[in-house]
Amino acid sequence: MKPTLLVLAAGMGSRYGGLKQMDGLGPNGETIIDYSIYDAVQAGFGKVVYIVREYFKEQMEQMVKEKYSHVKCLDGTPLEFQFVTQELDKIPEGFTLNPERVKPWGTAHAVLMGKDVVKEPFAVINGDDYYGKESFRIIGDWLRAHENSQGVYSLVGFELDNTLSESGGVSRGIGTADADSFLTHVEEHHKIAMEADGKIYGENASGERVELPAKALCSMNMWGFTPDYFEKSEAIFKGFLEKNIGELKAEFYIPYVVDCMIKEDIAKTELLSTPSRWFGVTFKEDRPGVVAKFQEFADQGIYPTPLYSK
Repeated sequence: MKPTLLVLAAGMGSRYGGLKQMDGLGPNGETIIDYSIYDAVQAGFGKVVYIVREYFKEQMEQMVKEKYSHVKCLDGTPLEFQFVTQELDKIPEGFTLNPERVKPWGTAHAVLMGKDVVKEPFAVINGDDYYGKESFRIIGDWLRAHENSQGVYSLVGFELDNTLSESGGVSRGIGTADADSFLTHVEEHHKIAMEADGKIYGENASGERVELPAKALCSMNMWGFTPDYFEKSEAIFKGFLEKNIGELKAEFYIPYVVDCMIKEDIAKTELLSTPSRWFGVTFKEDRPGVVAKFQEFADQGIYPTPLYSK
């Protein structure tokens, strides 16, 4: 079984100042997604599904065709690609949008866009985050081991202090697990940053500023799901919309969905740890450091350069 990689690439990059999922950061103009796909192929994935916006879908399709048309899976078959769009009005029937709302409904809504094209176990990642080779191996192995499972999912957790940006506050899902490494709670926090006292603080779901453990395992949106996730998530989305359909900024996040499933006892999520160190481009000021890191990888021979050669 070859798992699918579902890439969340619909973000408009308002804080970054452009479409960061298309920004060439590697020595030969490679994007972060290029490195993620390279690592995923090496970890045994067989298909990539992009979640994009309609206004740049054609541009992304052309870029993918030019870069990856020759890429083969580990078994020698061509790597498959599909594109699905996330738009504000892609919601269940019976709900009327607030005409003033302009942005889609968040990461869990984006994942739901893939329900008609993903029929096998799949991993979810952000298009602007670098996760590391070992993280893809860990999630790939887990997905293959759970090919026939239902109601059991996974999260690759990164140590919180390894995921901060020096350029501003970030959002992370903070996980709490039991003795068997299954999540008991996961909560999205915003504006997470290290403050002058050397401690890390963030705003919880209630808007309270709270201290967060530096070594807490947090979500960078590297999740492992089986296809039954879609039906469960869609039911939770309907409940979410009943409460928030008129809101202009409320977002339907993956940690919220997973936490609802835990509380309702309809699914459990295993917290997997990774030795990999995350980095990404949340802000434009993050860009030089990421460029330097990819150059370092090339210099050390960790990745071929160029990453893809025809």
